[in-house]
Amino acid sequence: MQNVKIWHNPRCSKSRAAAALLEEKGVDAEVVKYLETPPTKEELKEMLKMLGISARELMRTKEDVYKALNLKEENDEDKLIDAMVSNPKLIERPIVIKDGKAVIGRPIENIIELLAT
Repeated sequence: MQNVKIWHNPRCSKSRAAAALLEEKGVDAEVVKYLETPPTKEELKEMLKMLGISARELMRTKEDVYKALNLKEENDEDKLIDAMVSNPKLIERPIVIKDGKAVIGRPIENIIELLAT
């Protein structure tokens, strides 16, 4: 399988399940521990394009930092992206990228579909 990457949080059960699925399928994916190495603003913008979603749709809205930063009231896409760059915990996970396409691995079937293309 060519060019597969996973934005991974080892502490997240869904992310671990996604990594296990890739391994089970024989996919040698590049693992990006995005909490340790947060994406840049440009990388996040590119990810949003690949996913075809808005910044808010990529955010974990139940995180305490989401509430603390009052992001529910924020509608500026750039400010939401900046918040994720500064607080990568806000980024939904796992994200699997293959050949310029990306999916959020919730549900895990999204990853299976991506691998089949």
